[in-house]
Amino acid sequence: MSVGDFRIFLEFERWRIFCPRCRAVFVEQLDWLAKNPRYTHRFAFRIGTLCREMTNKAVSELEHLHDSTVKDLDKLYMQQQMSKAGTPAPRTIGVDEIAIRRGHDYRIIVSDLDRGRPIWVGGRGRGEEDLDLFFKELGDQKKQRIKLAAMDMWKPFRKSVVKHVPEIRIVFDKFHIMRHLSEALDKVRRNEYYRLAGKDRSFIKGQRYTLLSHRENLTREGRKSLQKLLRANKRLNAAYLLKESFGQLWGYQTEGWARRFFEQWRDSLKWQRLQPYEKFAKMIDQHWDGIASYCHPENKVGLGMVEGLNNKIKVLMRRAYGYRDEEYLKLKIIAAFLPALSRRFQNSSRVIHIAQRSGPPKGPEAKRCG
Repeated sequence: MSVGDFRIFLEFERWRIFCPRCRAVFVEQLDWLAKNPRYTHRFAFRIGTLCREMTNKAVSELEHLHDSTVKDLDKLYMQQQMSKAGTPAPRTIGVDEIAIRRGHDYRIIVSDLDRGRPIWVGGRGRGEEDLDLFFKELGDQKKQRIKLAAMDMWKPFRKSVVKHVPEIRIVFDKFHIMRHLSEALDKVRRNEYYRLAGKDRSFIKGQRYTLLSHRENLTREGRKSLQKLLRANKRLNAAYLLKESFGQLWGYQTEGWARRFFEQWRDSLKWQRLQPYEKFAKMIDQHWDGIASYCHPENKVGLGMVEGLNNKIKVLMRRAYGYRDEEYLKLKIIAAFLPALSRRFQNSSRVIHIAQRSGPPKGPEAKRCG
């Protein structure tokens, strides 16, 4: 164990008793030791606390431990976090997927939007049968408590949720919808780049980030470049203004006014020759129920958490250069949104009691072998 710049080795004796009746050997149980006799509970908690902020490699170098030992102690810490958090019984869930490696290898993440944390990671893809596993683990009683689900417009997710909770209200994630609109704007930009030539094309080249970013996130030079681009190309100017105006849809409190706004927005596409936008408008019309559901006050949930979750997971994976152990990755994702274990919790686990043993053991072993 590390204490400042010193390494301390704790030497102690453990009783091993042979039982003539059972014909087996029993080892004395010490409450301050973890499952592995090479470390204490308190040391395991220290390693877990360090792993919340540092990479496993950095922790192993700091504490002079093997990488696998750091991972095992970190698992122990995260399991205690999950045990303290308790079994989830959500009322509002968010459903999303993450790519854990290249090649369209996805896993589904289900989050409790009321508590702002993920509660389940699983599946072998993003199909209907993969999300069914979550409801199977949750149980019939708890899944009936779910009243609202936020997700993207992926059809298998919706089919699975409606199959298990028929009366559920579904809200489509506005961040995913706006991402589709940004992709449509980018297609217009590419079409204009290939359509034009010479000086007209030079205004568009290298301006993808400038065009797709929010205006308030641009620097002074970026805003100047944006104004120059929009003045030079009328079609891009129309597409940009339509994209910015579409965000007003999420501010309406009634479905009727939201529908009226969308109809006016779609009518403004006429004679603009913006085919990617026309495809986007058709997609919105086909999924209108889940989009208009957000207008009702009881369905106003924090959808930013679902999108922020993906970004935090990407940071976790980038910091570790990926995870080979998938179960470890799942623990990391869930525990990253749980509070760190307090010192009071560590002390309550009887992790610092050290006693001298001078006689035969007491307790279950003594009764069993007496």
